[in-house]
Order: sequence, then structure tokens, then C-alpha cells
Amino acid sequence: MMLPRVANWCVLSLLMAVPLMAQGYVPLTQGARVREYLANAFNPVYLVTSAAGAGIGQWRNSPREWGQGGEGFGRRYASSYAQHLTTDTLVFMTSSLLREDNRYVPSPSAGVKARIAYALKSTFQARHSDGSTHFSCSRIGSMAGSSLISRAWQPPSSGKLSSAGINFGASLGSAMGFQVAHEFLPFLWRRK
Repeated sequence: MMLPRVANWCVLSLLMAVPLMAQGYVPLTQGARVREYLANAFNPVYLVTSAAGAGIGQWRNSPREWGQGGEGFGRRYASSYAQHLTTDTLVFMTSSLLREDNRYVPSPSAGVKARIAYALKSTFQARHSDGSTHFSCSRIGSMAGSSLISRAWQPPSSGKLSSAGINFGASLGSAMGFQVAHEFLPFLWRRK
């Protein structure tokens, strides 16, 4: 089974943690983790991206069982937003257990290529309280988990395991895009 290999990879990555921006790093407290979770779960950006995802699904008529019109769009929107909430909830729970910090820290580099590479790499990384980075078991595992869980409310045409794999790939690509946006458009996520 694939799960023991993933667990071993996570343990190995914890042992081989690489310090990154350890100076000045402030560890995430549980209270701050709860505030981050609530802010991310109900961030207006995700309301818009869920609508965009529903629009793409409507255009492609996918899943076809949900049909067209307002009802079809509403189902697609609810599905997209429910998967976002599922992912965020899984990240909250697993990052709390593993003590991972998935907050985005801007790149120390100045060049555009270096900043993009940093942002893409950060999709797969989390920090520990000492500021060291390692593979983010909580983020990647939660995306995979929510892709599987979301099959429960999908119609038969997209309820298959292969659909979950496609969904996971799309979620990963979306997460990478969001990390690049965090790097270049930080005002979208700034909190007062």
C-alpha cells in the first residue's frame, strides 16, 4: 500500500530538515493556528476561486450528471468550496499534530525566476519551531485526503479513484499557483 511509503517519506524528511530563514522566524502558536485556519477557510479569495472552478466545470459540463443552469452551477460551486473547507480542516488537524507551519514566507531573493522557483518549492515545504524546513506532510497529505473524501459527494462519473488522482493533481497545481500569488500579490492575503 502507498500510505506506509508516504509515512516513511514524511519521517525521513523530518530527520533531514534543512534550516531556512531560521533567523527571525516566530513559531506558530496553537491560537495563531486557529486564527489562520478561520481566516483561510472564509477568505473571500476562495469564494471567488470556487466560483471560477464552478464556471469551468459548467463550461465543460463536468460532472455531466449535475447538468447546466443555476442548479448545476450551484452544485459545482458547493462541491468546490466544500473541498476547500475539507482541505483546510485536514491541514489544520494534521499540521497541529505534526507541528508543521505552512504559512508562506516571502522569498529573500530579488530575481523573478528565483522568486517563482522559491514559491513553487514552498508548496511542498513546512517549517518547524526552529525555522527548519522539510516536506509538508500536512499540506500534501491533506490535498490527497480531500481529493479522496470529495468523491463521497461526486456523481458516479467522477466518483472513481482515478478522478481523485486527477483532482489531486489539479489541487496541487492550484496550490502552486497560490504560492506564486502569495509571493507577487501579498496584499490579497494581508490581515489587519
